[in-house]
Amino acid sequence: MNSKIIFWISDDLSGLGLPKILQEKYNFDIFGIFDITDKPKKFFKKQKLINFSKIWFFHDYINKTNQEPDREFLKLIEEKYKVNLGLLASNERFFNKFNEFYKFSPDEISLILEQECKLFEKILDEVKPDFLIMGQTTLHHNHLFYKICQARGVKILVIRQSYLRGRYVIASRTYLFDHAEYDEKHSFGSLSEIQNYVKKYDATAELVSYKKTFQNSKIKYLQSALKYLFSDNSNVKTHFTYYGRTKFAVLRITLINEIKKKYREYFINKNLIRNIENKKPFIYFPLHPEPERSTLIAAPLFTNQIEVITNIAKSLPNGYNLYVKEHPLQSIREWRSISYYKQIMSLPNVTLIHPSVKSDDIIKRSSLVVSINSTSALEAGFYNKSSITMAKQEFSYLPFVHQIKTLQELPDAIKTSLKKKVNISDLNNYLNLIESNSLEINLLDLSIKFDSIFHHNGFLVDVEIPIDKMQSFLEKHRNSFEKLAAEIVKKIQNYQSKKN
Repeated sequence: MNSKIIFWISDDLSGLGLPKILQEKYNFDIFGIFDITDKPKKFFKKQKLINFSKIWFFHDYINKTNQEPDREFLKLIEEKYKVNLGLLASNERFFNKFNEFYKFSPDEISLILEQECKLFEKILDEVKPDFLIMGQTTLHHNHLFYKICQARGVKILVIRQSYLRGRYVIASRTYLFDHAEYDEKHSFGSLSEIQNYVKKYDATAELVSYKKTFQNSKIKYLQSALKYLFSDNSNVKTHFTYYGRTKFAVLRITLINEIKKKYREYFINKNLIRNIENKKPFIYFPLHPEPERSTLIAAPLFTNQIEVITNIAKSLPNGYNLYVKEHPLQSIREWRSISYYKQIMSLPNVTLIHPSVKSDDIIKRSSLVVSINSTSALEAGFYNKSSITMAKQEFSYLPFVHQIKTLQELPDAIKTSLKKKVNISDLNNYLNLIESNSLEINLLDLSIKFDSIFHHNGFLVDVEIPIDKMQSFLEKHRNSFEKLAAEIVKKIQNYQSKKN
């Protein structure tokens, strides 16, 4: 095969085995856009493990200048590719409140967008790729490239985690399956059977396990801190994602955040409810960790969770309460501010639940689940509850899931959803759909192993990558990459046969 494939590759370099196999076994023409820090660049300039036809280091093309942004050009880009640049930028974690190191001006943001769009058009005009392969989009710039490729007819293969742990979907959209057909492997006769089955493949449990492994070694933390303190940090000048991150600023904010985390944890343990008393019927809303793509990218109009909760509370039928639960993974980000929790707790008929309480236990007792973009909306069905969601998800088509587009729809959506019943055949079909459209492979485990070997357990990504170590890693996990490559090739052949 001589099709041209362009890869978007970020700091997690565990997936480099895929382009290697695709080139060696299937003779694809491989290109790469690298969204990485400065030190790993040395590896790609020297390595001969993968023969990239051409590579671009994304941040080399995004420069800090004092020139005026070309707003007419940006307007034309929006019209040409049907993309809302303002919405993308406003939800970029580096451009908004989540960035503690640097405040971007509107002109700086516009200039970054302008340079990104010019780079992406230049690359696509030059390469004319047949396919784009990437992981789930997480930041404005890789999502922008995804949207531009989509508009220009480049076939996209997004590799993403399915609902079932250890199974990955390869599809042209970030939230859909490519095919509606499925094998009838499962035909569970009761909801309890489904509950027992999905518990074996609980992806959330895997993420919690990842949390315990990722950045959880004091020795690795100390090693990475010393390495960072006594090495140069050129990213501050070259990467807009690093602006303001001087060593002093990083140390200061790290110390402040550690103090905040302890203080906030004390407040959480003292004030959030651990025992659920459902004397009144209640509706359940799970808080999303912040920042996260599930809201910033997938649900860009619903990122203000306080506003969402307030509107749900206002929309409650008479006699109902609202239970809001903090997400345990928010601990990675030092929890939310105490004022944030107090705002929620001050709302009438709203109870804030401790993050240690299992979501399943709350769903069982609830009357309805309302979420922005959480798998809790799916899990509601496992307990014969309907749900409301605010973003397109791969399970949004299920009859017991009601997707809304505006908060004004909430009162009617709640009334309607409370009357809905769950059909077990719909859940069986969905589970069969996942298994028929996914590959059994543990890419998260590969990522964890890579972080352990190269990134000091995730504490430091700006490190040099030894070529021999990388070669050893890729060879050790060659079987996994061959399995993934074979599935990718099937997808490509399927697309090509439809085209012909």
